[in-house]
Amino acid sequence: MIVGLPKEIKNNENRVALTPTGVKELVDRGHTVFVQTAAGAGSGFPDDEYRNAGAEILPTIEEVYAKAEMIVKVKEPIAAEYALVKPGQLLFTYFHFASDEALTQAMIKSGAVCLAYETVQLPDRTLPLLIPMSEIAGKMAAQVAARYLEAPQGGKGKLMGGVPGVKPAKVLVLGAGIVGTNAAAVAAGMGADVTITDISLPRLRYLDQVLPANVKTLCSSKGAIIEELKSADAVIGSVLVPGARCPHLVTKDMLQYMLPGSVMVDVAIDQGGCFETSHPTTHSEPTYMLDGILHYAVANIPGAVPYSSTMALTNATLPYVLKLADKGWKQACKDDASLAKGLNIVEGKITFKAVADYYSLPYEPIEL
Repeated sequence: MIVGLPKEIKNNENRVALTPTGVKELVDRGHTVFVQTAAGAGSGFPDDEYRNAGAEILPTIEEVYAKAEMIVKVKEPIAAEYALVKPGQLLFTYFHFASDEALTQAMIKSGAVCLAYETVQLPDRTLPLLIPMSEIAGKMAAQVAARYLEAPQGGKGKLMGGVPGVKPAKVLVLGAGIVGTNAAAVAAGMGADVTITDISLPRLRYLDQVLPANVKTLCSSKGAIIEELKSADAVIGSVLVPGARCPHLVTKDMLQYMLPGSVMVDVAIDQGGCFETSHPTTHSEPTYMLDGILHYAVANIPGAVPYSSTMALTNATLPYVLKLADKGWKQACKDDASLAKGLNIVEGKITFKAVADYYSLPYEPIEL
């Protein structure tokens, strides 16, 4: 198969879909890999490393899309790429269709096969291609909250861990999945007073046993969240419904309960955000103030640590990339039900029900 690695062009997105080592695995199996010039530079992988791995370097993104049968990316195509996508071409990347109608319509129109990292799901319901980036995003969310609590950044001027004689910051984490657990652990490691919420009591019981003593668990409800907002210095939103748009756990009217200078970090912004007042921001302009509350809603948080993120992502995606290249997407998805769950749009038809339902568009099960 001919595989293409374009350079990511989303704002401050320095990750690349595969390391040179991953490319070598494909080449050793007889596949052809085209890499756009400087695609890996932001992650610390120069063109020469890809050449040494057996890839051919192409100067433009247009050439990569034109030659490749499968495009492997990190983030969804943006508007400038829509016209480059070909009918029948396989795109393997994060899509998050439920948060972007323009992207959804463009990929339907393209006739491409869109296989989304974030909905590949194992029988135990874990999301193997989302987990590594969720781990990084969760850890970074706590770092972000600590930074933006500083007064020069617009926050309250509170130190996350406090000092002897001064109480630490109070951090509320909404959602006890991979992101939330990592956020709570890092915030607790900084010395913060952390509360983590979820609707799953078994999950909360588990976290109560494994997280530090300065992390408290709380069964999630609107009333419980409002009470916590009254004293929270930082709120980290980390709720995920695979492939679907996130529910708004903090509505606009709930901001009135928060103190000015509090920080809200919406890690779920890729799926529409779990704060009603969130809208996507970028690494170059990461925050905005609304009703006295500082909002951070960068849609590609792990892009700020591209070396670590690229290594972690390749570790997770490469086995699936190899299956797709070796067998083609149809046979690979027939042989692997978990991979088939990643099929969101196939040749103009929506094959992932949550996306179809959200936009009230026809749904066609992939089995058809």
